[in-house]
Amino acid sequence: MQLVHKTLLGPTYGSPLEKIQILPTTNAADPQKRYLAYITKDKVGLQILPVDGNPHKSSAFICHPDGVSDLASSYDGRYIFTVGGNDCTVMKWEVNLNFLANTAEANELEDYFYYAQLRSHGIDTLETRQVSTHIPLEEIPSVMRAMGFYPSEEKVEEMINEVKFSKYTDTGEQVTTINLGDFIKLYVNHRPVFGLSMKNIQRAFQVLGYDNENGEKVVDRGDLLLLLQRRGEHMTEEELAQCLTTLLGKRPGGGGSEPDTYDPSEEIPKEITAEIFAADILGLPVAEPEKNRKKR
Repeated sequence: MQLVHKTLLGPTYGSPLEKIQILPTTNAADPQKRYLAYITKDKVGLQILPVDGNPHKSSAFICHPDGVSDLASSYDGRYIFTVGGNDCTVMKWEVNLNFLANTAEANELEDYFYYAQLRSHGIDTLETRQVSTHIPLEEIPSVMRAMGFYPSEEKVEEMINEVKFSKYTDTGEQVTTINLGDFIKLYVNHRPVFGLSMKNIQRAFQVLGYDNENGEKVVDRGDLLLLLQRRGEHMTEEELAQCLTTLLGKRPGGGGSEPDTYDPSEEIPKEITAEIFAADILGLPVAEPEKNRKKR
């Protein structure tokens, strides 16, 4: 008797999957992203892993109308080779991971956008909801951050004001909501073109940190907490505790009438490397450092 852990709907492209292969990855910036190549009766396709039933994370194209018999990938995962049957041909396909990722991201954005609608109406409300195609401007930063773009407070104010006063010259009135189409334009135009770079984080640690006994460039935990509260767009102690609790996936202990003494900063190592800060605190997908991180 087999134990079923989860049931997921896979892509349907005319026939069951004939062969699957995990694509090799050389993407050191994001090693946690993996992709699956597959063939059906006459198609070749890609699937973003893990499989979760989202149809937007998979695509396929006809590669051999008379049937495909085998599949292979190049050593770096940039190309897929398919072999036909009766046609006696071999086809070479260039893998475009960005296209598939952008398609999945657009669907993810739509989900977050409509969740923001529900949140603005109240998640637990029992009243009839007023269906709308807009969300309040105050929800813009939440949806942006859910999509992996983390704007500063200054950037948030800039984006909100851009929408708020977009029609002021013509109508003399401020805009208070935004629809999905305009939100996508705002997201595309304001997010960093090249995304968040690990090199930028490492450069900051080179400036702020010191060399520990293992020769690693680190920042002291206490110094980091003080920097977050005193420099740049400084945070209050309460805001910092709330953010750390959320980032570390922790919940304050205690309960009842006893005071809560949980301190989220205690979950952070005393010496923090750029990799620990990015992967363990911010939760960003970065490559493991060369040295064994268990030594910390």
